[in-house]
Amino acid sequence: MDTGAKRLRLATRESRLALRQTEMVAAALRARHPGLEVALVGMTTRGDQVLDRPLAQVGGKGLFVKELETALDEGRADLAVHSLKDVPMQLEPRFALGTFGERETPVDAFCSVRYASLGALPAGAVVGTSSLRRECQLRHRYPQLVLRPLRGNVNTRLAKLDAGEYDAIILAAAGLKRLGFEARIRSTLDEAIPAIGQGILGVEYLREREDVAALLAPLAHAPTACAARAERALGLVVEGSCEVPVGAMARVDGANLVLEAFIGMPDGTSIVRDQAAGPCAQAEAIGHALGEKLLAAGGRDILRRLVQVRA
Repeated sequence: MDTGAKRLRLATRESRLALRQTEMVAAALRARHPGLEVALVGMTTRGDQVLDRPLAQVGGKGLFVKELETALDEGRADLAVHSLKDVPMQLEPRFALGTFGERETPVDAFCSVRYASLGALPAGAVVGTSSLRRECQLRHRYPQLVLRPLRGNVNTRLAKLDAGEYDAIILAAAGLKRLGFEARIRSTLDEAIPAIGQGILGVEYLREREDVAALLAPLAHAPTACAARAERALGLVVEGSCEVPVGAMARVDGANLVLEAFIGMPDGTSIVRDQAAGPCAQAEAIGHALGEKLLAAGGRDILRRLVQVRA
């Protein structure tokens, strides 16, 4: 297929994880399209600059995306590579969003120098995370632990753990694996629901760029795309963002999926959790219906209370 494109510029954040993920996309494009020139365009986002406060206090998910979208708008890049969990649930109509490759392990990972699991931590142990989703589930299940904010890239967070600032920290297993830090995973939080899109790479481009869409099409993984559609559809309904503790994970088996999700208060006092199943062809409808079900079961009241707290 002649896509018309001879050179492709990939916008990316400059963290080690973001660069590694973008290099994965670049390598796949080069392998699939011999002769295509692929270059990385690194940039620093607002989310990388503000490290002294949780994301929920400084603007949420969009902080990692805006600068990359501006590069697309201004013609400085042809597509942007994101961790899908960092992408807002709703994009401007001029942008298209797809998934790249197969999903990496979506679960959260427990990292500690001294302890093997969350259950092994003594009362009063300090656990680092700046995710309201993780905070909600941890406080609900392990109220005896002390949670403290943790920002920075993966290397910075691990360095703080090694320096003794935390007894344990919670990170996405996908990022640790992609950076070669799988040995730092002491255990996984299999009972916790991960972030919407966790472990999935998202590729964003201007919707009018049919040549870019054609280059990316052979690199899509159908089960991963199905999971992304279901989870993000739910996120649209329940206002999934860094400001609301929401998690969702779709498990895809052939042409069918099972979607599990929750919404809760950051202090863990209120959690509504449920699941739904159906064919991948109806992924968005399943996500939307489960979102509405969570809201009706108490999620709407949780959202109302969160608005009152922020006010």
